[in-house]
Amino acid sequence: MTCHLTGDLSDLMHDAVSEAQEATCVAARDLNKWAAEARAGKMETSELTAVDKLMLADTGVAGADTELNEILTAGDLVRASTRMDPLSLDDETAMERMLAKSDTPQGQACLMKALVAGHSVAEIGTFLDEIHGKGPDWLRRHLTPVATAADSMNDEGLAPDGSNNNKDYVTIDGQRRIQGGDGSEGTCVASSTVTSCAMDDRLYALDLTGGPDGQQDDPDAFKQRLVAEQRRLHNEGDGGENCGGMGSEGQERINGAAVGSATGSATGSDDERQDLGSAADSRAVLTEVEKSLAQEWPVPVGVSGKECAHAMTVIAQEGDMLQVYNLWGSTTWVSEDDFINGHMGKASNSDLPNAYSVCLPR
Repeated sequence: MTCHLTGDLSDLMHDAVSEAQEATCVAARDLNKWAAEARAGKMETSELTAVDKLMLADTGVAGADTELNEILTAGDLVRASTRMDPLSLDDETAMERMLAKSDTPQGQACLMKALVAGHSVAEIGTFLDEIHGKGPDWLRRHLTPVATAADSMNDEGLAPDGSNNNKDYVTIDGQRRIQGGDGSEGTCVASSTVTSCAMDDRLYALDLTGGPDGQQDDPDAFKQRLVAEQRRLHNEGDGGENCGGMGSEGQERINGAAVGSATGSATGSDDERQDLGSAADSRAVLTEVEKSLAQEWPVPVGVSGKECAHAMTVIAQEGDMLQVYNLWGSTTWVSEDDFINGHMGKASNSDLPNAYSVCLPR
């Protein structure tokens, strides 16, 4: 009888600890989100009018749910102040004129995002010339790699390969944003970095989609530029020959340098890889993952199974759901529980269930 009671007490204590850990994770996640949103409401720069600030904060990608597709993220709005305030009087005046000249709210938000990404006012002027007169749909196709559909979080069950039925393909004019242009090359790490940079840096995005003059609208030419950039970063990260896999050191280096500069959050410093060997490790790192996402910094994640490995990127969070970009050219949502307990195959397939590493800003 005593042994039975002791066992029951142990179970109750275990359940209590588990519930406390879960409550701590939820609280940390919500605090990260609330903190980011609170800062988003505090564009403290005096160089923009209250109307400008409201417009920039509330502008989303054309034809998509605004709440899920703000052009300027919470982190961008905070960083906008730190970029606007130090401008010289000439640059400040030029920036204000460019914002006034842009003929769509989306264009204005993209100009500010370019400033946040660290581009000079002169570079932004050239960018304005390239996008001026273009409608919201053109801007979305050329400058927004990932647009999140309003129904993207609906649970539609699993396909035979173990992936979510509800996934959205990431394309421009039918050409998927996929490693190797057709999925044939092992450049998933470099390809993840390319997409993360394009999400944060609109000039970089337009270089890929619009070519040297920013005006091209040719899916075949886009494919050639996309693959060339994937291979360039793959080589910079010392990836394997014939576009084979990349080691952790190269992944940290190219992600820290490329994505860090695109977000205006780093100066080329390495990211830090954290290996995940258990559900406890995944649970422990989740708060840092969500803190990064709250600041709008994508988080590369390595996934593996018995015979293979793959790189994907966590790009957003809503509640207890994480949006994952798979370099096979699609996005989908998984739960925190999926991330922790080996169900990441929902974002790829059942051969790749386990999250084994993440890359986080130092």
